[in-house]
Amino acid sequence: MSPLVVVAAEGVVLALMRVAVGEEAASRWAEAVEEAMLEVVVGAQHSLQAEAAAVAVLSHRHHQAAVVVAEWLALLTSGSSQCSLGLFKDLYTMRWMTTPSSSLKIALVFIIGYTNWRLVTPHVRNPFEPFLFLSHRVPVAQVLMAEPKAALTGDTVRYQKGYFDLCFLAFYIVVFSFIRQTTTIYLFRPFAEWWGIKNETKRERLTEQCYAILYWGTFGALGTYVMSHQESWWFNLEHLWLKYPHWQMRGELKLYYLLQFSYWLQQALVMILKLEKPRKDYYELIAHHLVTLWLIGWSYLINLTMIGTTVFVCMDIPDTFLALSKVLNYLALDKLATVVFAGFMFIWTYFRIYLSSVTLWSVWSQFDLIPAHTREWNPEKGWWLVPWMKYQIFAPLFLLLLLNLFWYYLMWRILFRAVRGHVADEREEGEYDEEEEEAKRKTEEDPYPLHISKRSGICRLALVTKG
Repeated sequence: MSPLVVVAAEGVVLALMRVAVGEEAASRWAEAVEEAMLEVVVGAQHSLQAEAAAVAVLSHRHHQAAVVVAEWLALLTSGSSQCSLGLFKDLYTMRWMTTPSSSLKIALVFIIGYTNWRLVTPHVRNPFEPFLFLSHRVPVAQVLMAEPKAALTGDTVRYQKGYFDLCFLAFYIVVFSFIRQTTTIYLFRPFAEWWGIKNETKRERLTEQCYAILYWGTFGALGTYVMSHQESWWFNLEHLWLKYPHWQMRGELKLYYLLQFSYWLQQALVMILKLEKPRKDYYELIAHHLVTLWLIGWSYLINLTMIGTTVFVCMDIPDTFLALSKVLNYLALDKLATVVFAGFMFIWTYFRIYLSSVTLWSVWSQFDLIPAHTREWNPEKGWWLVPWMKYQIFAPLFLLLLLNLFWYYLMWRILFRAVRGHVADEREEGEYDEEEEEAKRKTEEDPYPLHISKRSGICRLALVTKG
């Protein structure tokens, strides 16, 4: 065990022994404990050292200080902490997903590398470019052969899929991790504190839903824009099949698709690593994320991005209003939340139930509209839709519809309860009460407890006095 850890632990005990109950003494005690804990952080880098530090304090027979040291260091080494342990350690422990400073450093490596290469060797292919920008642009001659009318408008920028798209996905997973954690820690969490929300679980839920509004609102609008440039605009679904394969993509379509793919990969990692507190329907959400990734990846591979765009629009627009109604609920604006949630039910019914069902019907009944000469397995030409592929496309969409119906049932229950005056997401029922009861129990056991808190990405230690 590091001597620094022992010294820090002994310093904590001495400070506790000298404290006299009172406001001024308690303030000095808090400052001394915080300084000691910061020294412990420097010396203790992993869970074994954290355990040893707790043992050292226990040897001085001060149980409360030992608990604080153990909780502090467990928090520091847990996946939910925003405190960096160093870039390389954050990389292999996946902590960079919850540490904005580390995800920013990773992103800056590629940005600086691209800029440096562009300035020093501008005529040599930049190896960082596929990470930051779209790859696999189609030559203009090929675009004009496939779309002669493009010559009249000058709109000849098209892209195909390729292996460099994996580089783009990897980089933007990092970007979404940075955006998510930065906005939740430095924007939405301070807002929750300013609003006066005391319950920690409710604060976390609020920040999650604020981020959801930011993402779904942005990509709902972007998806509508992308869809407006397609022949399938507003669910003219026969065009999903008539000109298959759709493998020459406009720039905004490919950008939209790959960013969605990056977001859902990042969200899947968040759920698998349990960076958000699981709800009652945790496994249904996992199933939803896996089905979504299946749909995105497979539709992109087999050149069905047009149908993929319709599915994205069906999902993103209602999700924006769902997140908004939940934020209003967390803010205790119950009447407004009820009105928004009632409107959301109509939006959900139209997009996620009706339009999703219509899309599913199109797969089943209009699949044979694809050109006859493309009904063979020839990936080099972009042809993937042999007859059995109809069922492979139908299956994940059907599973997605079943999940939507499951949540639809839960939402009607929530709406009926809201009309009776109880506005809450029943998937979270009991979470806040349990936390408040636990806090009350601890206060009764120890009127001068030590608490660990996280604020603005910096771990802080505070003394909380009763009254």
